[in-house]
Amino acid sequence: MSETLQVNGMVLSAMPIGENDKRVVLLTKELGKISAFARRARRPGSVLMAASVPFASGRFFLVAGRDSYVLVNASISRYFTELAQDPVGIWYGYYFLDFADYYGREGIRATDMLNLLYLSVKALLHRTLDNALVRRIFEIRLMVINGEYAPCMEGLSESALYTIQYVCTCPLEKLFTFTVSEDVLREISEVIDRHTDRILDRPLKSRKLLEEMAGG
Repeated sequence: MSETLQVNGMVLSAMPIGENDKRVVLLTKELGKISAFARRARRPGSVLMAASVPFASGRFFLVAGRDSYVLVNASISRYFTELAQDPVGIWYGYYFLDFADYYGREGIRATDMLNLLYLSVKALLHRTLDNALVRRIFEIRLMVINGEYAPCMEGLSESALYTIQYVCTCPLEKLFTFTVSEDVLREISEVIDRHTDRILDRPLKSRKLLEEMAGG
């Protein structure tokens, strides 16, 4: 019998398989991005039903199969169900999951990326924070973690330059502790959009949907 593995992570996506099963994609600290089958997760009363939905965060118990992992149990500490009450905020969250999925790789530990994702989704629930700023902070730091943030910042104001440099280097727990003016946010947004358009090798559908919902 295969050994049960315990990992800490968040569900990035889930899709139905057959009549009762699901296939989930997890971002985990220990194993990076992995796929797992959750058998009978769609059956009423299944212990895996609530654990196999996007944003579910906690400990996941897996068994390694021939071609994929099998999710056998979970202990979920946070579901982020509050996001569903915000018709725009939920799309920011889905975009964050999608962007993390883009960078996630199996076999590469994702401690910083997972912590960033968790803190960024949590920040969407803070009514005093501008979700548009949360998005830009998340994008910058995610690209920094993955070694792909080197945009042209010529012509930026001193405030915008300082903000970007702070986001690139500050401790993760300090990321969502400030606000900026609309002008500075606009500057930063334009720089990031140009940079992501240049480096991403495929469009993220969630980004288009988010911008339609949020108005740009």
